[in-house]
Amino acid sequence: MKILIAPLNWGLGHATRCAALIRRYLQDGHEVVIAGDGDSLVWLKREFPELRILTLAPLNLRYGRGNRQVWAVLRALPQLIRWAVTDHAVLRDILAVEHFDRIVSDNRFAFYPSSSYVRTHAVQSVYITHQVHIRLPHPWRWMEPVVAHVHARIINRYNELWIPDYEAEPSLAGELSHGQSLNNVKCEIKYIGPLSRFTPSGDNLPAESPYTLAILSGLEPQRTIFEQQLLERFRQSGEQLVLVQGLVGKPNTVLHSGNITIHPWMNDSMLQQTMCRASHIIARSGYSTIMDLEVLSLKDRA
Repeated sequence: MKILIAPLNWGLGHATRCAALIRRYLQDGHEVVIAGDGDSLVWLKREFPELRILTLAPLNLRYGRGNRQVWAVLRALPQLIRWAVTDHAVLRDILAVEHFDRIVSDNRFAFYPSSSYVRTHAVQSVYITHQVHIRLPHPWRWMEPVVAHVHARIINRYNELWIPDYEAEPSLAGELSHGQSLNNVKCEIKYIGPLSRFTPSGDNLPAESPYTLAILSGLEPQRTIFEQQLLERFRQSGEQLVLVQGLVGKPNTVLHSGNITIHPWMNDSMLQQTMCRASHIIARSGYSTIMDLEVLSLKDRA
């Protein structure tokens, strides 16, 4: 098969978890083309330099500086809509030139082939998300049925919905990936289990010299705010900290400052080893991070 894989550029998690799919497809002898934008595409280029890359419409979102991001997301809605329309048009242009047997969209809302293309070509379109039921903060909880309806309409543009979670309890995403919101989904639903770039190695013993590992990712300015808080806390405590900034566009120059070691980024093998040897792991609780911790059996250190 000829497969096009396109992750959302909202932090690095959508790209890193797609790496598991890409490696599986390559192992099975399929042709894989990667499409994306921003830092997630930079990361994928570095991981798969031998694969062909297509650049898609950029999504340059930013969070607010406060702890609540509802207004930041609401302000970004016009930008998100324009981006989705452009993303769909770019895919239409791609399919006018070449055909793919399968199109896999990890949360790129409009990266599905048009109905006219589907009628004349044998193509399977897949939407990946764990968040079928989108939870809103309490003051906005009344809008959840509307959001669920809109999201279901997006999902139903695809042939299949792949949920990277366990179908049976205990699941990782809980009600986000189960429950009544699935009633509105008309396409085929598959639970595919956790998606992680890592593979269990059995070497999960903490290092003899204990250290805390902090893994950063996500939208600015919250990524930088989180980094500054961590640095201040560990400079005061004197505890050993290894901090991975998640800045994949920077040269990988390691900085040592007293009890703190800073890496702009790590490749997968080094990051897995560093995670498995850490006594504690601090990370923003993105779902891809939770799946990584699950696969490596490290949730008790997080």
